[in-house]
Amino acid sequence: RGRCPHCSLWPLPSMALLALTLALLAMTVATQVITVPLDMALNSFDDQYQGCGPDMMAELPALNRSEFRKNPLFAQVWPKAVAEWRKKGSRIDPLSSPAQAIAIMAYTLDVSIKGERLYEEFNKKVREAGRSSQEYRDNFHFKTLHFLLTDALATLWDAQGQKCRCVYRGVDKIKFKANVGDIVRFGQFASSSLCKDVIKRFGNTTVFQVQTCHGADIHAFSKFNKKEKEVLIPPFEKFKVTYVNNIHLNSIGTYSKYNCEWLKGRDSTGENESDWGWGTATEALTVCMGTRTPCAGDTRSRDRNTHSGHGDRNIHDRAQGPPHLARDRDTPIPTLSLLSTGSALGTGPVCWTLVGGIPYDTP
Repeated sequence: RGRCPHCSLWPLPSMALLALTLALLAMTVATQVITVPLDMALNSFDDQYQGCGPDMMAELPALNRSEFRKNPLFAQVWPKAVAEWRKKGSRIDPLSSPAQAIAIMAYTLDVSIKGERLYEEFNKKVREAGRSSQEYRDNFHFKTLHFLLTDALATLWDAQGQKCRCVYRGVDKIKFKANVGDIVRFGQFASSSLCKDVIKRFGNTTVFQVQTCHGADIHAFSKFNKKEKEVLIPPFEKFKVTYVNNIHLNSIGTYSKYNCEWLKGRDSTGENESDWGWGTATEALTVCMGTRTPCAGDTRSRDRNTHSGHGDRNIHDRAQGPPHLARDRDTPIPTLSLLSTGSALGTGPVCWTLVGGIPYDTP
């Protein structure tokens, strides 16, 4: 009584305006591009396990059991990777063990567990775990996956002739800042493609053009189909920036702060056995990880992996950092080129990029 008949209506348009404002703000935040320096990523855990491959393999069963307890994401994705590996024919050659093959499958398996993807969480931790030995020992619960991926890439790199490749990599929502002459690393496992047309579908902010001399072609073991021609670049490969408008990086070997770190300060878990494979009770096959532990239903012993993982190499995902391949087709893409000048530079490819429609040679 005595109240304006329209007073009860006034909050409604205001609330609608507020909702619209918040929605627009959320869209702005969601699409915001961040700028980060491209540098040596010195917080990265970059162990190459030179000279300790067999010893690490002997440690893996107990270490893996501990990590499955501490890392539910890894524990849930691994059996899915085993199933996918079996589905694709259980290929091992030229890798040294089923474990290496399944590790690649797990890394490339684009499945979400409670909103988390393994490759995103794994690479986030890889970029942080090198802050200190304690950070690696206490908080990096991807030690098994890191070793297996590193060892698998080294095995493939050897089998593929230790050659340089010209590859491309898409990055979403991140713009990198670098100067000509800078020495840089990705500091994580970086997915790329031999085919430039492929990466146009991935990432709408930056495209790297990379000459890598330490990356390996993983398409035979990847979840992604053969047409994507995926090459995985290790965290420790270092590059020289040769061009910045479209950043070009030249590989100049490798650099690592760490080597065989787990063996220097490992815990005693009191466990020396672990199931490395997954399945129902009716399945006869338990996938082992390259140790001498016999598989379930298999009386044969497995030879221990004696490959050190690195031959004679030199010492060197989405908005969270340089991501795995992130998708968007519509936005014009600036190009970042990274060229490798590693040990095989003399026989490496010459990378090309288009600048304003003109071929730009990046030898």
